[in-house]
Amino acid sequence: MTWSQAIAAAAKRLEAAGVHSPRNDAELLAAHVSGLKRVQLLIADAPAAAQLAVFDALVARRATREPLQHLTGSAAFRYGELAVGPGVFVPRPETELLVDWALTRLPKGGTVIDACSGSGAVAYAIATERPDATVWAVEIDPDAFEWLESNLDGTGATPVLADATAASTLNELDGTVDLVTANPPYVPFEIEVAPEVEFDPSGAVYAAEAGLAVIQPLAVRAARWLKPGGWFGFEHDDTHGAVAPEILGVTGFTETEDHDDLAGRPRFATGRLGLSP
Repeated sequence: MTWSQAIAAAAKRLEAAGVHSPRNDAELLAAHVSGLKRVQLLIADAPAAAQLAVFDALVARRATREPLQHLTGSAAFRYGELAVGPGVFVPRPETELLVDWALTRLPKGGTVIDACSGSGAVAYAIATERPDATVWAVEIDPDAFEWLESNLDGTGATPVLADATAASTLNELDGTVDLVTANPPYVPFEIEVAPEVEFDPSGAVYAAEAGLAVIQPLAVRAARWLKPGGWFGFEHDDTHGAVAPEILGVTGFTETEDHDDLAGRPRFATGRLGLSP
């Protein structure tokens, strides 16, 4: 059996299991096992029996809807690859839109706090794309924090194991920060999610109070970190398109706006801390 034949068979199996992108996932798993680029697999020699056995085992796991990124050990995010696995939320492509926005609001030499940082995806992107910035990444979960530390090693960003909503967290920076970003837990408990999400830590996905239990106190904390005129942007559930900007408004933010993702769903809200009179 050639790699092309193995990939075709795997894609059919994944499609039958309801995987959203079966051919793509089969090719990425084959590239991971073989060490070849995807285009090389089209003309590659037949896989060794041991390689084929590993590939088949990974396809079987993917068919149970275990995330592709857990199987390969990495997740692509903007211009880099992040190490991920059990215990940390797998970054989604939609979060890249939050980074796009953040980079337009970050002044030269600015200070950034990325709250609820998880794998460190947003902090990693900002630190590597804007090395002039000072970046702090705050994560409360010890398991996720291990992934965060590894991913931020060498980027210049500083990981902090702490509760981002606590008044004591980085309180030495109160009133001095230019930008706060966050991808907090925000899915309401009653919302049905894709099977892959069940492999993410529940504390990084779900939140009480209709998904707003972390967002509300985080907005208050962000307002204390920021200097007047500083910006706060955070992801939210697509049911929060109206309430997220309202939370910003009652917390002292102006120029509040909600932003859609590429599928046209409400994805993240932004606001600017009111300037002093």
